[in-house]
Amino acid sequence: MLWLHSCLPDPLYSTPTVLSPRSKKFKGDIRSPGIPSRVIHVRKLPNDINEAEVISLGLPFGKVTNLLMLKGKNQAFLEMNTEESAQTMVSYYSSVTPVIRNHPIYMQYSNHKELKTDNSPNQVRAQAALQAVNAVQTGSMSLSTVDGAGMGSQSPVLRVIVENLFYPVTLDVLHQIFSKFGTVLKIITFTKNNQFQALVQYSDGMTSQHAKLSLDGQNIYNACCTLRISFSKLTSLNVKYNNDKSRDYTRPDLPTGDSHPALNAQTMAAAALTAPGIISASPYAGAHGFPPTFAIQQAAGLSLQGMPAGALASLGVHGAAAAAAAAGRLSLSGLAAGGNSVLLVSNLNPESVTPQCLFILFGVYGDVMRVKILFNKKENALVQMSDGTQAQLAMSHLNGQKLYGKALRATLSKHTTVQLPREGHEDQGLTKDYSSSPLHRFKKPGSKNYSNIFPPSSTLHLSNIPPSVTEDHLRDLFLSSGAVVKAFKFFQKDRKMALIQLGSVEEAIESLIKFHNHDLGENHHLRVSFSKSTI
Repeated sequence: MLWLHSCLPDPLYSTPTVLSPRSKKFKGDIRSPGIPSRVIHVRKLPNDINEAEVISLGLPFGKVTNLLMLKGKNQAFLEMNTEESAQTMVSYYSSVTPVIRNHPIYMQYSNHKELKTDNSPNQVRAQAALQAVNAVQTGSMSLSTVDGAGMGSQSPVLRVIVENLFYPVTLDVLHQIFSKFGTVLKIITFTKNNQFQALVQYSDGMTSQHAKLSLDGQNIYNACCTLRISFSKLTSLNVKYNNDKSRDYTRPDLPTGDSHPALNAQTMAAAALTAPGIISASPYAGAHGFPPTFAIQQAAGLSLQGMPAGALASLGVHGAAAAAAAAGRLSLSGLAAGGNSVLLVSNLNPESVTPQCLFILFGVYGDVMRVKILFNKKENALVQMSDGTQAQLAMSHLNGQKLYGKALRATLSKHTTVQLPREGHEDQGLTKDYSSSPLHRFKKPGSKNYSNIFPPSSTLHLSNIPPSVTEDHLRDLFLSSGAVVKAFKFFQKDRKMALIQLGSVEEAIESLIKFHNHDLGENHHLRVSFSKSTI
């Protein structure tokens, strides 16, 4: 059994403690948490953390040689191959707090100099995760040492759900990611329940287990496009067409069939440039499509002061991939978003669209700083977002959506800022400054709103509902705007939130604009956003 000595710098504890998987007693063994050790104590982990996510914290700095998970305490112990690697890791994360699933993570040196693990189920799983990740780093596909943990007994077909779909995820992107773990035979992509999903087939169950263990819970891009992976009940996929929705890599002779239009190249390129994560399609991309180390640092806006030269570069291609995954864990507050933050929005209905209307709608995808409807061309407007990432996000979700009977067009503007009218020059209220608005959804770094951004849909999520407001009250409210209410459902445990399904996406967009921040009384203002769910 494994015994660990660790200091907890928490106000609840005034003395160091000894943790044991067998015993919950605390014993003293005083030693400063500042003394370097190969073993690092990681705290404040989210409840649903998995082994691969903890391992990814250490991969950019060296080889992870052992892992102990204490999920009941939301803690883990990570052992690095050298003390120097551990020092680099602790030093770096002392200035850049890592964030996993919107939880800031804290770490320090452990009192223990090494980890000794047993054969408990938790430790077998941890060792399997280490084997899988190390296989990626070395390029080895040998998993014989963990075959006893049940690998190879699962379906060779993985079911993949991409949550928080901020940026487009293509079939080629999925192939690039999953082919790192073995030969991908077939991929089918589709949308179900307003979620982008895929089926990925390998040649055997061991490879699919390997990929699932390493990728489940990872982000493709920074803080978004999260992979949720399970084993499919299918054992083989039947692919009829090779196009942008499905592909059989063993049958290049298949017809293309009815392929959907390719994604906007500008949107994809901009998304890749501003969103580091597991993959990057930036111009700096190195071998196998992964960016070299400097590109990861540059794109993520990371400060690597104090990191020994070559600490990341020594990892090679596979290490760079791991570094990208780790960079994707960092808080959005540290992201140096590139690109223009001003959008040109055209084909608007000048009779209905106001600056406030655009502020509310585009504010679903980022914090809107300023809006200007052009004086001589009122069907056009400039919308300035907080940064380039938010501008790309709003553009990718709203371009082509119908607003007051017209399909709006959103592109990047040549302007880099929206100018306010000079003093003494009245513009009929067509320019508004929202930089200090209390309605910004993303002011707080790591806000839960980052996890709840979805494309416009006919179902709206309602929150901040006071106890006195009934279903009939809310139905009548949305009916008053001319919308058709097809379904309504309060959340079972909490009547502060509800889902309402309207007759069309256009009705939902206009209702969100009209009723977001609507005063429901009792000092409650309604919060409205698009939902991925249906009723």
